[in-house]
Amino acid sequence: MALFGNMSMIIVILLDTHLHTPMYFLLSQLSLMDLNYISTIVPKMASNYLFGNKSISFIGCGVQSFFFITLAGAEGLLLACLAYDRYVAICFPLHYVIHMRKRVLVLMITGSWIMSSINSCAHNVYALHIPYCRSRTINHFFCDLPAMLTLACMDTWVYEYTVFVSTTLFLVLPFIGIACSYGRVLLTICRMHSTEGRKKAYSTCSTHLTVVTFYYAPFAYTYLRPRSLRTPTEDKILAIFYTILTPMLNPIIYSLRNKEVMGALRRVIQRICCSV
Repeated sequence: MALFGNMSMIIVILLDTHLHTPMYFLLSQLSLMDLNYISTIVPKMASNYLFGNKSISFIGCGVQSFFFITLAGAEGLLLACLAYDRYVAICFPLHYVIHMRKRVLVLMITGSWIMSSINSCAHNVYALHIPYCRSRTINHFFCDLPAMLTLACMDTWVYEYTVFVSTTLFLVLPFIGIACSYGRVLLTICRMHSTEGRKKAYSTCSTHLTVVTFYYAPFAYTYLRPRSLRTPTEDKILAIFYTILTPMLNPIIYSLRNKEVMGALRRVIQRICCSV
């Protein structure tokens, strides 16, 4: 479902010229991230479950962890960029073309990737160079660094502090920015005279807020708590939301609740049928 949904979003946005706008360009990047995000974890987890081979190499664990942290951080920042896009579009519509020009979009996307990659490198370099002297069994369905570090034979309080800092930078601050943006957006929507414009703005904003809630809430709840208050079972249940459900539901939420995407999908299908 995730592969089909995200690939469909990318192809529709690419092929339909009506969707060649900053918001849909950012949405195509979100689908690309989700596509890579779920592919980092689910295939290995599924093969482990189906074939009973519940092992992964040390290097493989590091690679999986690197891509997970990179994509998780980049998606958190990209969701904040989407909130900024809606803020400018609704609150400053006449300035939208200036504020959301192509150069700004490229900076937003490359900045999200670069910042999250640097953060991921820092975490992985630390985690892969500490001694592990206990059981090598990770109580999780993927190589989550906090779950790995419970097996370390040294005090990892420094790492726990860096997890708190990076979670604040990549999740809490973007979430505060999103909340402030949508607070201003809701005030602007309430002052709108056009009923149609108000409905369209509410639809777009409620869609984005649904995605944000699904992604940020379980992530922040998991990584901001001290280790003494966390349990492996609870961590695994919460991880399902941001590693599996969110990448799977994002394209469904954005397409089924968006008339422009559904219209573009029909046009692309008609074009393909006519060409055949």
